[in-house]
Amino acid sequence: MTATAPAANPSAARPPHLFWTLSEGRALVELGAFYALRGPLSMLPRGDGHSVLVLPGFLASDRSTKPMRDLLKSLGYDAHGWDMGRNIRIDNAREAQMNELLNRIHASSGRKVSIIGWSLGGVFAREIAKNAPDKVRQVISLGSPISNDRGHTNARRLFERLNGPEPEPLQAGRFRNLDEAPPVPTTSILSKTDGIVAWRGSVQKPGPQTDNIKVLASHCGLGVNPMVMYAIADRLAQAEDAWQPFDRSGWRGLLFGSVRAE
Repeated sequence: MTATAPAANPSAARPPHLFWTLSEGRALVELGAFYALRGPLSMLPRGDGHSVLVLPGFLASDRSTKPMRDLLKSLGYDAHGWDMGRNIRIDNAREAQMNELLNRIHASSGRKVSIIGWSLGGVFAREIAKNAPDKVRQVISLGSPISNDRGHTNARRLFERLNGPEPEPLQAGRFRNLDEAPPVPTTSILSKTDGIVAWRGSVQKPGPQTDNIKVLASHCGLGVNPMVMYAIADRLAQAEDAWQPFDRSGWRGLLFGSVRAE
């Protein structure tokens, strides 16, 4: 008897299509658009001065998030980089550094801190928010692999070569429920044309304080894409304790989509 091949599972974890990976050079166009529209972007909703911590993606440093942080500062926010060099390793020391940084910014400002994390930085943002939800106003992740299955990203092999299959926090029982959002308002901004992290790996489960915003962007351009900047400014401008899902009525519905976990 010939065994029947199992049916393909359309939602099984797999990395982005090679086409999107090879076209990540689009990020240069997005960077150009950011600076070309820098004037109009300065007219986005202004903030109330609260602190915003911005965490870089895998292998990146604060240099990658500087354009975003400069924009946030111009909109009235107290924007901070993480000042820890390149985001390469996940170990207990790095986790402790991030927790201490959040504590320090919170103590200095006396107010809850919003955290934005790009790619792996978004994983960190969600996890440190779980450790201290009383100090976090909201979390925004950009193309972050928040599924428990690393099969959604084509950076898996490099990540595991540098960190091992089970980094120290996992060995201690932490970072094991990445798909569970922290108990604070949490927005995942994702793109179906992401060439590094498949969009399904960035979708949050439905919840009273979770939202998924779909944009047209490359992975490497998420931190400068003007559409993403609009969404971030909209999220940050909400009054504390008055968070609502992103408004997709009118023209916004043409540019910003919504997705749900499959």
